[in-house]
Amino acid sequence: MSKRILVIEDDENVLEVIQMLLSQAGYEVFTSVTGKDIFDLIHDCHPHVILLDILLGELNGKDLCRAVKSHPETSHIPVIIVSSLQNIYNTIVDEGANDIISKPFTEEILLARVQRQLPTAC
Repeated sequence: MSKRILVIEDDENVLEVIQMLLSQAGYEVFTSVTGKDIFDLIHDCHPHVILLDILLGELNGKDLCRAVKSHPETSHIPVIIVSSLQNIYNTIVDEGANDIISKPFTEEILLARVQRQLPTAC
């Protein structure tokens, strides 16, 4: 059974790259460009890891991360923040994220960070 990754990213080019890299690595990838329906997506796909952009247009990924981590049914799911913002490292402590990927990123970094979170997610 392949591991499921939920990717929430509003930049469709970045989303396409992440989806392609994760799919090629054998993951089942679910995506959203808004994050508005994050709890429905989690319910439907039961992700092992969530990749979450911070700047999502109307929504703030930090708020979504905090919501996921504070909900009893989803708090166990590792959340990896993906962002080009310089001050994202405080997000791990402040919002409960499990890890950070800075944009731009390499394929190796993306896959290593996802893999690092899988043992705690499975």
